[in-house]
Amino acid sequence: MKVYTCFPEGKAKALTMSYDDGKVEDIRLLEIFNKYGIKGTFNLNYGIMISEQEGQKHPRIPEEQIAKLYKGHEIATHTMTHPTIARCPITEAAMEILEDRKGLEKISGTVIRGHAYPNGSYNEDIKQLFKQLGIAYARVTETNAGFGFSDFGLPTDPMEWRPTCHHNDPKLMEYAEYFAEFKKKQYLKLMYVWGHSYEFAENDNWQVIEEFCRYMGGRDDIWYATNIEIIDYMEAEKQLKFSADYHLVYNPSASSVWLAVDNDIYVEVKGGTTLDLNTFI
Repeated sequence: MKVYTCFPEGKAKALTMSYDDGKVEDIRLLEIFNKYGIKGTFNLNYGIMISEQEGQKHPRIPEEQIAKLYKGHEIATHTMTHPTIARCPITEAAMEILEDRKGLEKISGTVIRGHAYPNGSYNEDIKQLFKQLGIAYARVTETNAGFGFSDFGLPTDPMEWRPTCHHNDPKLMEYAEYFAEFKKKQYLKLMYVWGHSYEFAENDNWQVIEEFCRYMGGRDDIWYATNIEIIDYMEAEKQLKFSADYHLVYNPSASSVWLAVDNDIYVEVKGGTTLDLNTFI
């Protein structure tokens, strides 16, 4: 018997998106995401959300619209005021992340556990601090763009999560086509695109994201997930307990985890259950 972990429903590929700053252009971007079934994570600055409204070229989404607008997607932190955080005193960094969490949790009614480093700024101390303050992952701006073995891999360090590419990468659709056509199910592959929605307005190129989402959306072999859904699934998968001959599996978490047995039999291990995998072959 050969056993592999899978994404939900036995899928071996996942797509996630990450967009920063909460500008009004997110409204149009979300319309595109929802049209094609794409799920995204939106990294917001609670402190600037309140102060930056009138007179801005790209104003931010008002706080009273946040919960409804981003429903079905993930709201994550981006610090209160978007500083270059690695240059700040560690106490200021702590305040920036905690106050952003508290503000976003108040207006969204959800527990906020994700992050994108503002200006791509971070260091080892900040990674450890944010983890201790309830952040489960943090996205950086450095990318893994390419066609190598690990370029579409899952994060090895969730607090330094590298996306595949920015949406302005000239090879975006080449990466998309490579990912969509990848068929080897012995690997778990992830495509992760990031950016700022106002860049589409600045560059007058909304067709870039429309084309990408049209091409990538609606595929039966791709799991469309937010950043935190991927992290939580990875954590649930790590908690699985197998017997010595790996035929029995116990899932102590509350979430289902999927396994592939002998490559083409897909088994859902529901939270709190024990399964004998021999019964499926």
